[in-house]
Amino acid sequence: MVGSSCCTDRIRATLYPVMDFLALDFETATSQPDSPCELGIAVVRGDVVREVRNWLIKPRCWPHFSPWNVSVHGITARDVADAPGWEEVWEEASALIEGATVVAHNAAFDMGVLRGTLASHRLDHPAFNYFCSVSMARRRWPGHRSYGLKPMCDLHGIALRHHRAGNDAEATAELVLRAAGTHAFPDIGDFLRDTRLNTGAFWPGGHRTPGGKVTPVLV
Repeated sequence: MVGSSCCTDRIRATLYPVMDFLALDFETATSQPDSPCELGIAVVRGDVVREVRNWLIKPRCWPHFSPWNVSVHGITARDVADAPGWEEVWEEASALIEGATVVAHNAAFDMGVLRGTLASHRLDHPAFNYFCSVSMARRRWPGHRSYGLKPMCDLHGIALRHHRAGNDAEATAELVLRAAGTHAFPDIGDFLRDTRLNTGAFWPGGHRTPGGKVTPVLV
């Protein structure tokens, strides 16, 4: 009976894939990593984007916003004047991120923002794994001139209002689902192994990049 149950579980996983993951995107007020002014998270459950969360954030540097950053995302100091600070936003967002597998397009940037902001606010790291959808796209669709989010979305017919966090997070999630295609991956881990992607990680004591560099949290 045990063998039969295990076989049934494998068949169920094949017929009903459970690609569960989050896609995350930050926009920042300045070139400093601890200046997030918007955070977007797309929640994927069972191969479908079930929810998109978007938070405007009043950064510590308010009211200073870099004109260059504003020209990219269009978010101004006035837009976030009444927005919650990072601590309030993080209380909600961390509950989603803890224990999840997270993807970001150009993950080095977004994970740098997260690390820098947690450090400057003296907040503990959550525990989660992450991967970069730029690296994923290079492996899944080799030979393209650009692997930016907009050209990849244009290539795959994904709607995108670029450089707003919720929209970018949702588009990134859809890009991962396109990369998975019609393959019935039992879970996101199987997909990452099939794509031969290294993952990075956060944990309360530190951070590891997908390339293997470990940085401990300084107490």
